[in-house]
Amino acid sequence: MSTQDADASGADAVGEPEHENAMQDVIAVDADDNPQGTVNRLEAHTGDGIRHRAFTCLVFDSNGRLLLGQRAPGKRLWGTFWDGTVASHPVEGQTQEEATRQRLEEELGVTPDQYGDLRVTDRFEYKRYFENAGLEWEVCAVLKVTLDDDAIDPDEEEIAGLLWVDYEHLHDHPEWYRQLRLCPWFEIAMRRDFE
Repeated sequence: MSTQDADASGADAVGEPEHENAMQDVIAVDADDNPQGTVNRLEAHTGDGIRHRAFTCLVFDSNGRLLLGQRAPGKRLWGTFWDGTVASHPVEGQTQEEATRQRLEEELGVTPDQYGDLRVTDRFEYKRYFENAGLEWEVCAVLKVTLDDDAIDPDEEEIAGLLWVDYEHLHDHPEWYRQLRLCPWFEIAMRRDFE
């Protein structure tokens, strides 16, 4: 289905079901991450987009390796691209830390007893288009966590693959990893100082 065939709700002219994102809301924000109400998630990611709150969480092990997660091929934007472990959007009334704990458990089966140092380390705004399917326009918080227990049980509907990489090498030589096709928000996050 092309974007021209879909209305703002995500339903197309021949009655195909709405995209699941059309049934969710995200938090619209100004450039300083101040809430501006909620907006439909699909509308926030189509057309000219609506700036909204998001997060990416970088999961490390005790040896300083970073866990990359490959987005499932069924994702509407950046399917099969590699991300900094998990990324999503908090819902209204939810902190970045609460949203991250939820996504770590839903996507990786990682529970809070496997880590103790989850924290927001940075925040940035970016806007990137993906082919003709939509865009991300987000004020993105970067969270960092170190696993004490690296037992992981990924949800295959969310994550197509996992890869532990040496963070310092990735940071200093991202060109070595171009074959992975990195998500744009992760490319920004991994270059920033979040120690």
